[in-house]
This record gives sequence, C-alpha cells and structure tokens, in this order.
Amino acid sequence: MKKKQQNLQWHSFGEVFSKVSKKKEFRKSYDEEIVRLKLARQIRDIRTTNKMTQLIVAQKSGMPQSVIARIESGDRGISVDTLGRIAYTLGKEVQLV
Repeated sequence: MKKKQQNLQWHSFGEVFSKVSKKKEFRKSYDEEIVRLKLARQIRDIRTTNKMTQLIVAQKSGMPQSVIARIESGDRGISVDTLGRIAYTLGKEVQLV
C-alpha cells in the first residue's frame, strides 16, 4: 500500500496571525484576552510592591488564596465584585474609562 505524500507548507506565526487578526470575531476575543492578562499582571505587581502574599490578599478580600492565584496566572476571568474587593484590599479603586 502506497502512502500519499502531502504537500505541506510552513507559515510563520506572523503570517498566520496577520491573516486571522483581520477577522472581527478573532480581534474582539484577542483584545479581551490582552486586557484580562494585563489586569492579572497589574494585580500581581501591586500585591508584590505592597509586599503582600496571595494568602494575605485573599484573607483580607474574603476569598480563598486559590482564587487570587488563578486570577494572577491569567487562568480565570474576574467579576467586577471580586475585582472591587481585591482593589480595596490593595488600596486601589476600580475606574472605568
């Protein structure tokens, strides 16, 4: 039995991203993901600048430490209520612009 040889083409990440990023649905999802990841990084950076552990932030915010860990890792979105509680604990306030 003979195997068919397939003609495969290799594309760089830039080529593929350039093509798919023109699609409205992809762009919207991508932009939302970038905002979520930036927020996760900000929370972690503020917490570490304030020399607070995830456990301390969690206890002061009234939630399990695992929630803070998941938020900071970017594995999970965050509700406005949870964001407000964490911001208050870190001495910040949520502003929508």
